[in-house]
Amino acid sequence: MSEMTETAIVGTGAIIERLLKGEFICRTTDEEAWRSLKNSATKERVETYLNQINRTIGSAGEGEVFFCGYLQLGDRERKVISSQFRDICNALIPLVEWLVLVQESSGQDAPLSEGAAVRLTELQTRIEDTPAFREQLAKISHYRLFGSTSSNVDAQIKLVFKRLVELGYLTRPNTEKQIFIATGKLDYLYEVIRFIDETEGLSLEAQAETATQRDLV
Repeated sequence: MSEMTETAIVGTGAIIERLLKGEFICRTTDEEAWRSLKNSATKERVETYLNQINRTIGSAGEGEVFFCGYLQLGDRERKVISSQFRDICNALIPLVEWLVLVQESSGQDAPLSEGAAVRLTELQTRIEDTPAFREQLAKISHYRLFGSTSSNVDAQIKLVFKRLVELGYLTRPNTEKQIFIATGKLDYLYEVIRFIDETEGLSLEAQAETATQRDLV
């Protein structure tokens, strides 16, 4: 076996392992793996292996984010997907309200997307200076998804960001700095929201725009 072929197999194995663990691969989370999956030959090798165990490569964000899905759906697979979908739905309101808070407090025209940087210290300062933003943060941080019991802005925002890293929506490239980068899992979340909007008529995107003006139950 040539050294190049062996390297390709090792690289492919690592990608497969990450996908099967439920991770989302994008340029931000793993540029090397992302570039490999953008290569048709490598992607085909990964897909061929996954197909043998009833898995397939899924994508979001116009093909810039990769994750693992089921090839065919039986009863067991449907149960797994239903459980995963419920978890996402349960987290939607806290996540949407957090995204709205970041967008409004940063004065951004568009919601946070993959590759965008969030400077926690700057965001915290803007939130502390605005009573309405402080109230929003307190509400968001006390959702079960984040589970804060603190009334302190510093403790609340740091816990929220810590959980978002754990959940894979943010990454922190340098632990010495309070700079976080949005991952492609956010782009996947937007597609889930659009899917629910279209199939259930829940108008979650409209709710997101007014999340700061009313309580969502």
